[in-house]
Formats: sequence, structure tokens, C-alpha cells
Amino acid sequence: AVLLVLGGVAFAGAAPTAKPAVKAETLRFDVRFSPFHLVDADGDGAPSLGDYPVFHDILLRDGEEVGDEGGTCPIVDVEQGLVHCTGTIRLPGGQLTFQGLTTSAATKHVAITGGTGRYQDVGGEATLVELGDGTGTLTIRLRR
Repeated sequence: AVLLVLGGVAFAGAAPTAKPAVKAETLRFDVRFSPFHLVDADGDGAPSLGDYPVFHDILLRDGEEVGDEGGTCPIVDVEQGLVHCTGTIRLPGGQLTFQGLTTSAATKHVAITGGTGRYQDVGGEATLVELGDGTGTLTIRLRR
């Protein structure tokens, strides 16, 4: 502890301590995408503001199913093809939540915003790469 005396008044405080080391973990998966499904919120028959795709994709490792992910991506800017995706990744031992602004580009980056179970108190980022044949890869970089 540190004791500081100023003008006859004593202040005590704890000595500074080092921050704990950040623990990092990288998870990698192959992805089998669900068929594309767009909810036409305004019924106009075309992608428009507020319409949203709904997805439920399968996560694989060495060809074996190890989890899944699901969510929605409402269209927030039609001209830019900009969507705001939110979803949940379900894995053995817990779940991860994600969100982010993205487009129809093959590579998408989103934030990992939290988790449950063994993933409680994590943050990080995920990169999804669509390979164009109904499959892709998902790399999740976590930190605690």
C-alpha cells in the first residue's frame, strides 16, 4: 500500500498492480450455409430497407458437425447493400454472440460481443469467408 500525506491529511491506496495477461484463443470451422431465405418485410417483392435474411448454418471440424450459428441481417442501406447482422454461435460448452455491419462481399468481419458457459466474459472478432459453393470458413479470435 502507498501512504501519502498532504497538508496533514493522509491518503492510503493500494500499490499499482500489473494487469492480468490477456488470454487469446482462436477457433476455426468449416461452414455449410443454409439455403438463402429473405423475409420480405414490406411485401414489395424486392430487397428493401428492413427486409432481412434469416440463417441457420452448420459448423464443422474435420467433416464432423460441432456446432451451428443462427441469426438475422436486416438491410439498413439498399444502395450500399449494407446489413446489420446479429446472431448466436452454439458450440459445446457454451454460446457466443456476434454483431456487425457487413455487405454481400465474400469476406465478412463481425464483433464477438459476449458468451455463455466456457465463453462467458469473452470478446473478440470473427471472420466469415464465403467460398461460393454453399460452404465457407469461420475464424473466431477470442480474448478474455
